[in-house]
Amino acid sequence: MPTGWSPRARCCAGTGGWLQVKWRQPRPPISEELVELILQLAGDNPTWGYTRIQGELRRLGRRVAAATIRKILRSHRIPPAPIRGDGLTWRTFLRTQASAILVTDFFQIETVTLRRLYGSFVLELGTRRVHVLGITEHPTAAWATQLARNFLADVGERADRFRYLIRDRDSIFTDAFDAVFAAETIEIKKSAPQTTKMNAFAERWVKSLRAECTDGTLIISDRHLRVAL
Repeated sequence: MPTGWSPRARCCAGTGGWLQVKWRQPRPPISEELVELILQLAGDNPTWGYTRIQGELRRLGRRVAAATIRKILRSHRIPPAPIRGDGLTWRTFLRTQASAILVTDFFQIETVTLRRLYGSFVLELGTRRVHVLGITEHPTAAWATQLARNFLADVGERADRFRYLIRDRDSIFTDAFDAVFAAETIEIKKSAPQTTKMNAFAERWVKSLRAECTDGTLIISDRHLRVAL
């Protein structure tokens, strides 16, 4: 028998046959540098949970399982969020600041002619009121920025009610886009990389849009989509 086979991996069938033999290799150890980086992220950001730290590490090109991050923090006696600090959890933040929060995202719709249309919207978290800002076949950063200006012009004085805008890290959201809201003293809150749950209200509305409207309608054109919406 070859060396390195685990006793639990042995499965003999027939005469001299091996079935479902599994080679068990130990996982490579986490480097000290990566451990220090995880500890630094946890220490500098006391409200971040394991998945948030995992997302930030992915953005830095480091792939680490959330269970490994939990094990490392526990071994250094660092409790999970929000116990590590006095800050609010993301869920508590959304609940307590709902009336002052806007969320934004994009959605995609395929027409019967196989054209792909992109739509932009903003949702008022406190009232769940949705503003469909625009539809285009070729979305650009300049287009998104102009839609932001149009939205704030439409809400007028009501813009003073809002303090935060939650968005993802799509490249179409540029500094110019953020500056439009910053001029109205609305702070931008970016979701962590690959963490769609942080923008769950926008994601849920897109799901409702498809289930209750576009999945049961043959969309012909961008004009037809505007009417359907």
